[in-house]
Amino acid sequence: MNDREPYSPGPAGEAQVRKEGDKWTLILARELRHSPEKVWRALTDPAHLREWAPFVVDADLGTAGRVHLTWVGNPTPQETTVTRADAPEVLEFGDIRWELEPLGGGTRVTLWHKIDRRFITWGAAGWHISFDVLDRLLNGTPITPIAGADAMKSEGWQRLVSEYAKQFGVEAPNYPRK
Repeated sequence: MNDREPYSPGPAGEAQVRKEGDKWTLILARELRHSPEKVWRALTDPAHLREWAPFVVDADLGTAGRVHLTWVGNPTPQETTVTRADAPEVLEFGDIRWELEPLGGGTRVTLWHKIDRRFITWGAAGWHISFDVLDRLLNGTPITPIAGADAMKSEGWQRLVSEYAKQFGVEAPNYPRK
């Protein structure tokens, strides 16, 4: 991954958590300058997901049904079910829900992801970086996906984790060593 363009994430964005037991729901929103249809393709098409998401899938997420999802850093595929695929508005699978709303000439994308509460700030930082990679992909200036251990070693990771911890009123987990 030495061919990666220079990248540094911006400040923590609009995010919140819903605290429910051991799994909290991360809610992260981003405004993209692209149509809901274009964003929908990036969220559902396996070839597009490979270019920005922290996971790969073996089937299109735009149709309800079973898929195998493999998270970066975990080589074991997990079977999950797309329970809702209302193009280009709502996508739900596993512990993840996406909502797309038209906004001017673009789209407001909102992600809900249930995450172990101990790692909610890591989840927020990781999705923040993934959103940045997605934005660059849609803008026609793609960069190498940054997820998992690569994200944790990237410039700005610790800052993002700290900013989200402050925003959520929680302690940040111990940082991984570079």
